[in-house]
Amino acid sequence: MSKNLLVELFVEELPPKALRKLGDAFGAVLHEQLKAQGLATGESKLTTFASPRRLAAHVTNVAPQAADKAVSQKLMPVSVGLDASGKPTPALLKKLQAVGADESAVPKLKRQMDGKAEALFYDSTAKGATLAEGLQKALNETIARLPIPKVMTYQLADGWTDVKFVRPAHSLVALHGADVVPVQTLGLQSGRSTQGHRFESKGTVTFADADSYAASLEKDGAVVAGFDARRNEIAKQLADAAAKVGGGAKAIEDDALLDEVTALVERPNVLTCEFEQEFLEVPQECLILTMKANQKYFPLLDAQGKLTNRFLVVSNIRPADPSAVVQGNERVVRPRLADAKFFFDQDRKKTLESRVAGLAKVVYHNKLGTQGERVERVRAIARFIGEKMGGDVLAKAADTAARLAKADLLTDMVGEFPELQGIMGRYYAQHDQLPGDIADAIEDHYKPRFAGDELPRNDVGIAVALADKLETLVGMFGIGNLPSGDKDPFALRRHALGVVRMLIERGLDLELPALVKAASDTFGKLLPDAAASNGQAMQFIYERIGGYLREQGWSPAEVEAVISVHPPWKQIRPRLEAVRAFAALPEAPALAAANKRIGNILKKSEAAVDAHVSEVLLKEDAEKALYTATQKIGPQARTQYESGDYTASLKTLAALREPVDAFFDGVMVNAEEADLRLNRLGLLATLHQAMNRVADLSRLAT
Repeated sequence: MSKNLLVELFVEELPPKALRKLGDAFGAVLHEQLKAQGLATGESKLTTFASPRRLAAHVTNVAPQAADKAVSQKLMPVSVGLDASGKPTPALLKKLQAVGADESAVPKLKRQMDGKAEALFYDSTAKGATLAEGLQKALNETIARLPIPKVMTYQLADGWTDVKFVRPAHSLVALHGADVVPVQTLGLQSGRSTQGHRFESKGTVTFADADSYAASLEKDGAVVAGFDARRNEIAKQLADAAAKVGGGAKAIEDDALLDEVTALVERPNVLTCEFEQEFLEVPQECLILTMKANQKYFPLLDAQGKLTNRFLVVSNIRPADPSAVVQGNERVVRPRLADAKFFFDQDRKKTLESRVAGLAKVVYHNKLGTQGERVERVRAIARFIGEKMGGDVLAKAADTAARLAKADLLTDMVGEFPELQGIMGRYYAQHDQLPGDIADAIEDHYKPRFAGDELPRNDVGIAVALADKLETLVGMFGIGNLPSGDKDPFALRRHALGVVRMLIERGLDLELPALVKAASDTFGKLLPDAAASNGQAMQFIYERIGGYLREQGWSPAEVEAVISVHPPWKQIRPRLEAVRAFAALPEAPALAAANKRIGNILKKSEAAVDAHVSEVLLKEDAEKALYTATQKIGPQARTQYESGDYTASLKTLAALREPVDAFFDGVMVNAEEADLRLNRLGLLATLHQAMNRVADLSRLAT
């Protein structure tokens, strides 16, 4: 009779950043293996549990034994297994013995074709695995396939046997309904007991059956076993604690921090703490980072999003009087905040300008020189971009921002918290009374930092951000530091996507080849083969364009049609909209197919084809009609294209469908007379030119 199954592995504290993945994998692989052996069905439901000291899985409707299965085994070719008189050969008898049969099975063997030869097959019934056998196999596979970030080696109680696992394991629970399933792993024998909370449990927790796991563990062990249940409880307690503070206070939202804290506690208890008001003079990013990264605290923000002097702690214990826990956390955080205040005060004693010279002593890359040399390259690229975008004024502002953008790398605050580079540069620039657009650009030149991040807020920031990313891309491609698989140590994919987003979303009238060349020129002779590596860098950026646009909801065909003609950046979106509108027309499929056919004909032409037509050489009615239509519709579509009305241009071209169809139905393009053939190819070239100004319509052909 099918019953529910519970398996728990009790261990020492698991790595918090890997806990959720470990818990999900433990349950998923176990469930998958049980189904593969016929012990669980597709209707069986899996529930996973993961806490700092345990991984567990609950699977419904698990059979005590899998059903027997009919098995057909290929033995050997007939020519090998039977002699000329049809008697079994010694080889066949030996094979039958190996599969648990004897000579009496020979008449029952089936003959059927296996490739080009006839083979002998033995049909038998394989007894279904018992739950003990199947669970043992599933457990072995589960342990082997856990995504362990770093394996630990430890000894068992005998003092001799070594075991490799993520952390030392202390007990194993395996219950099928109320019955213990006899299995073992990591030197442990299965039972029905585990340990509860390290400090607040009643000691050993014994489970009556598989279904009582979560409830018994919470009641007797003071442990909320489910990762999601614990996470939801923490989120609720955070919201409740913030509401009690009042004034619209809200705990900072950080899913990664919430996941990590969930992986650190088994019995969450949110407490409200505070620190001295004087620390709020330090930029809130510094305080927030030190509280989150070092202490795993949740800072409280007011209704306007400003940091308050309150923070929330997720404790792992629930004492009757929490004052000692509160005071302890307040005492721990104070030195951290004092350090941040000290760094901030010290850093402001020197201007950013005074730090620039020090960048010449900081190595950027052994093949590309120092940070100081890099800054000079970024300055030159930023001036070039600034000049193109807004003339001398923007070029000078971009040059100033680029010169100062990396200076905060030499500050104490960024030395302690590298995540604050750029952010602290902006604060120090404001302290130095630099113009607001320069200060903003110093912070923003790192943007976009991640998918969905905002772009730089002004043109100075755009110019410097583009320059910084192009310098990195061109330099790294130039020395052969390319991304490989999931390895991208210099974040070149992110840099390329940042370039794409800024050019497209800001609609900048900048050409990628010119930008890449301007960046490449700043390296002088540092790049061994600049021409080749520049081409690689451009191709890499164009690949990011396609992915970015597809994520925005454009179809692969639409993206390929537009990107293949390499339009200016600001024209990409309007052209995509035009292609989508064209594709919805009833004439579109036929014209796209015709366009593809024309392109193939022109490619196969042995002679160079000039987009020129002589009316005298037009013989057939269909080619005359197509020429007339092209002469009438072409200029109209071209005027609309040149005015930027790409949708109207493509819709105008849709009127060519009938004459194009008639041309291919009634005209032999490759005529024997050379002058007729070249003239017809010239007509097709003229048509192809007109049809593919906005986009390569052949990419829409199915």
